[in-house]
Amino acid sequence: MRRAVHPLLRRAGAGVLALVAVLGSTALAPPRTDGADGEELTSLVNPFIGTQNEGNTFPGAAVPFGMVQLSPDTGHNTGYDYKDHHIRGFSTVHLSGVGCRIGGDLPVLPTTGDVVQTDNARYAAEFSHADERARPGYYRVRLASYGGITAELTATARTGRQRYTFPATQKANVLFNAGQSLHKTVSTSIEVVDSRTVRSTITGRGFCQDTRPYTLHTLTRFDRPFTGHGTWNGDGLSEGSRASSSRTGNGAWVRFDTTRDRDVEATTAISYVDAAGAERNLRAEEAGFDRTALAAQDAWERRLGDVRVRGGAPALRRTFYSSLYRSFLAPNVGSDVDGRYTGWDQRVHRADGFTYYQNWSLWDTYRTQAQLLALLAPRESRDMALSVLRIDAEGGWLPKWGYGTVETNIMTGDPVTPFLTNAFHHGLLAGHEEEAYRALRKNADGVPPAGSPYVGREGNAEYVRSGYVPLLPDRTRHKPGDSDYHEGASATLEYALADGVLARMARDLGHRADAERYAGRSRNYRRLFDPATGFFRPRDAGGAFAGSADPAKSPGFHEGTAWQYQWLVPQDLPGLIGLLGGREATERRLDSFFAYDRLLADPARTARQVWVNGPYDYYNADKYNPQNEPDLIAPYTYLSTGKPWKTTDVVHAALTLFTDSPTGMTGNDDLGTMSAWMVLSAIGVYPVQPGADVWGLSTPVFDRVDLRLDRRWYPRGRFTVSAPGTSDRDRYVRSVRLDGAAHERTYLTTEAIREGERLEFTVGPEPSGWGTGARSVPPAIG
Repeated sequence: MRRAVHPLLRRAGAGVLALVAVLGSTALAPPRTDGADGEELTSLVNPFIGTQNEGNTFPGAAVPFGMVQLSPDTGHNTGYDYKDHHIRGFSTVHLSGVGCRIGGDLPVLPTTGDVVQTDNARYAAEFSHADERARPGYYRVRLASYGGITAELTATARTGRQRYTFPATQKANVLFNAGQSLHKTVSTSIEVVDSRTVRSTITGRGFCQDTRPYTLHTLTRFDRPFTGHGTWNGDGLSEGSRASSSRTGNGAWVRFDTTRDRDVEATTAISYVDAAGAERNLRAEEAGFDRTALAAQDAWERRLGDVRVRGGAPALRRTFYSSLYRSFLAPNVGSDVDGRYTGWDQRVHRADGFTYYQNWSLWDTYRTQAQLLALLAPRESRDMALSVLRIDAEGGWLPKWGYGTVETNIMTGDPVTPFLTNAFHHGLLAGHEEEAYRALRKNADGVPPAGSPYVGREGNAEYVRSGYVPLLPDRTRHKPGDSDYHEGASATLEYALADGVLARMARDLGHRADAERYAGRSRNYRRLFDPATGFFRPRDAGGAFAGSADPAKSPGFHEGTAWQYQWLVPQDLPGLIGLLGGREATERRLDSFFAYDRLLADPARTARQVWVNGPYDYYNADKYNPQNEPDLIAPYTYLSTGKPWKTTDVVHAALTLFTDSPTGMTGNDDLGTMSAWMVLSAIGVYPVQPGADVWGLSTPVFDRVDLRLDRRWYPRGRFTVSAPGTSDRDRYVRSVRLDGAAHERTYLTTEAIREGERLEFTVGPEPSGWGTGARSVPPAIG
C-alpha cells in the first residue's frame, strides 16, 4: 500500500524529505503501519481520555517510559483538566493518573508584550479544545491570548522539545516559572547562562503527604539567540537580571524579535543527578522539532504494534489502543545518558548494563501493569526489577511507593513482593534470583529501622507474632506517608497475599523451610474472619474484633470496605470459598456484590449507576468498585465457583466504563493500572494471582489479538488469542483450544503462554459446560 506523506514532513518541506532520503533513518521515516489494512496505530490513540472526572491523565508529549513527559498544566492539582480553559504553562514532569499532586516542574509559557505578572494563574493563556490536538509523542494548541500563539510539544526520553509560533512582534517572551510546580517547592534557582540557554535547579517535596525532598536539574537551549531577558523573585521583576534563587517562588523570561521569523524552538533536558547530567542529556538527544516528533511517533508505532487486533467497533479499537498507550507511560527512565542516577541514599551511582528506572506506584501496578509489561516489554521490565533491587541495595530497604529519588510510603501492605515475584516467574530476574530473594525475605520478616525513611511492613512485628496487623487508628505516624496500623485489616490481607507468592518463589528456589513458613502465613487472612458476620473484620491490639460489624462500614480497609476486600485472597481462593460456605454460597454473595440480576438486564447502566459512585468514593458500599485497585481481581472469582460465564458478564460490563472521551477512564489511572486492566480483560487473559503465574480466562472482545513477544523470553515470539464472532450477544465460551488441543481449565500458566502459540475460543449466545468442573478452576498458590 502506498504511504501518504506525513503532515510534519509536508510542513518541514523538501529539506527534511531530502534528509530522509540521504540518511534512511528509521527515526525520520514515516511511521510503520502495524494496524489492519495499513492503519497507523498511533492514529487510534486519544491522549485526552481520562483528562476529566479525575482520571488524572495528561495529553502532552512523551515517549515510552520517558523521563520527560511534557504537557500543559491548567490549574488542576495533578496538571491538566479538560474542563479548564486556561494553560498556566507546559511543564516537564508528569505522572499519568496519580491521585495526588506531584511533578509539574518548570512550567514554561509563551507570551507577548511586557512581562508584568509572576503568578502563572494570572498570566495563564486562554485556549479552546477546538484548537488543540494530541497524538502519542506530540501535542499542539493555539493559545487565544497574547495575540494568538501556537505551541507544539514533542519529546525524547530525557528532553522536551517546544516550538512556539508567535505573532509578528518585538516582544515575544518565553516565561520559565521555577517556583510554581504541582508539588510543594522547597527551593529553586534559575540562571540565564548565555544568549540561548537557561538553567534551573528545583527542589520539591510532597505526594499526598509531606515527603523527603528531591531535586531536579533542567537546561533549556533555544535554536537562536534571544534579544532580552530578566528574572523575578516573588512579585519583584528585574529586567536584565541573569539569576534568581528563592524559597517562595521565582523565575526568568527571555525575549525574541519575531517580526520576520515567527518560530522559536527550544529543547529542555532534565536530570535527577546534576546540571552536568542535564547538559549531557541535552547534547545526546537534541534534534530539530520535526525530526524529534517523527522519532517519537515511530517509537510509539513500534510499541503499539506489538499488539494487533482484528474485529471490534472503531470506538472499541480506539479505547483499546489508548489504554495500551497509557500502559507504557511508566515507570520512567531515571538514569542519564551516561548511566548515572541518584539513588535512594541520595548518592550518585551508575547503572552498568541496564537502564535505571524510577516512579513506583506498586500498590496499584502489581495487580495488572506489571504483568502486561512482563509480556510486552520484558527487556524494560527486567531493568525495572533490577532498579527496585538497587533501591534495596543502596537505600537499605525495598520500596512501597517511590517518586523520583525518594520513598513516599503512600498506601499499605507489601506490594513490592508480588511485583518482584512476578518478575521472577517471567524469567526477568535471571542471575539475580537469590539477590532478590534475600531482599524479599528481609522485607517479609522485618521492619525498617527507626532512622530509615522507609516504613516497609510497618505492622510486621504484630503480624508475625499474632497473625494480623492490629487496627490502631490513633497511633501517631513517625514517618511521612500512610500507616499500616491505620488500615490493619487490609494490611493483613496484603501481607498474606505477599507471603503466598513469596512461599512459591522460596519453594522454586529450594528454600523449603521458608516456603512452609510463608505458606502458613499466607493463610493469616483467616484470622480476620468473623463467623458471626461472615466477613473479614479488623482486630484491635488485644485481639477483639474492632469497629462496626456492618461490612459496608467496617473500618481498617484502605480505600474500600469489607465487602470489597473479601475477595483479596487470590493465593487461596479454595480456602476462602470454604470459609464462605462453599461454591453456591460464594456465588450468591458474588451475585449480590455485582448486582448480577440487574447486570444481566442492563450491563452498562448497572456499571455506571450501581457500581460507580464517584472517583474517590471508596467507603460505605456493598457493591463492586471497578474504579479502584482492591476490586480488580474480583470479577474473576466466579472462575473458582465453576461459573466462568459470570466472569465474562461482569468483565464485559466493566469494560463499558472505558470509552473514547475525556471521561472515558474509570477512576485514577495510577500509572497505567486501570489501562492495563482494560487491555488484559479485553484480550481475555488476566493475571488472577498477581505475583504468581496464573492467568484467568474470559471471552475476548476482539475476533483476534496477535501479540508479538520478545524471543529472548518467549521463544515462540508470538501468542494469538482468537474468538471469531465474539459480540455482546455471542459472549459465552463454548470451548477453548490451546495449540489445537482441548483446554478445559479456566486459566493458563505463564509457562503455557511462553511455550504456546494459539489460544482459540469458540463462543456462542448461551453459557455452556466449559470450565465448570472441579479441576477446571485456578489452584491455590500454596
